[in-house]
Amino acid sequence: MNYQEINSKTIDLWCKEGWEWGKPISHESYEKALNGEWEVLLSPTKPVPHAWFGELKGKKLLGLASGGGQQIPIFAALGAECTVLDYSEHQCESERLVAQREGYQVQIIQGDMTKRLPFEEEAFDMIFHPVSNCYVEDVKSIFKECYRVLKKGGILLCGLDNGMNFIFDDDETTVKYTLPFNPLKDEKLYEDSVKNDWGIQFSHTFEEQIGGQLEAGFILTNVYEDTNGAGNLHEHNVPSFWVTRAVKG
Repeated sequence: MNYQEINSKTIDLWCKEGWEWGKPISHESYEKALNGEWEVLLSPTKPVPHAWFGELKGKKLLGLASGGGQQIPIFAALGAECTVLDYSEHQCESERLVAQREGYQVQIIQGDMTKRLPFEEEAFDMIFHPVSNCYVEDVKSIFKECYRVLKKGGILLCGLDNGMNFIFDDDETTVKYTLPFNPLKDEKLYEDSVKNDWGIQFSHTFEEQIGGQLEAGFILTNVYEDTNGAGNLHEHNVPSFWVTRAVKG
């Protein structure tokens, strides 16, 4: 079993246990979005500014590793033509159930974003990519694929883990691990990851995540930081996530 298969099964397990990012939105939230009252997250606490999206009606939008029925239903309610790619069977099924409940169309693909994306060049106007790069060893290839499948002037919205979460113990009080955090290159770290049902996660540097977008050809237009939303680091207002808006030049 490769590490992406482990991660897919781990996400399915988390969802069954009530994982926050695996809970579909309610019918009431969908109805509010139809009436122009909505928000979506790329990180734990701060909603993405509406101005980052522009007009969504008629736009072709890809939710990359964005299954679960949380964000895509909002975009569908706002008139976007939505596709979602996610490797979790549970997240894809949640996406399907919400679409059936609310009566909108969405293309759902259970797939691995570390592979070449199954889309033609310039297929989308926007990509919405919540925090998920931490489950992938090589993130630069993902940004290159995003650039390929976006139209010129297309928008890439990303939530990115800045690595802070990987160095502490579970209580977030003691520094336990060093960076980079890569279980594929550390046998003990791999054993801890499997034993604790963490999935196989990876820290990534500023150069990999911001530099990777720039190397792919994107123009960075907006950024903000966010915290975990709970726990010791959050209570001390330590940023653990970056959120970026970039445009294909």
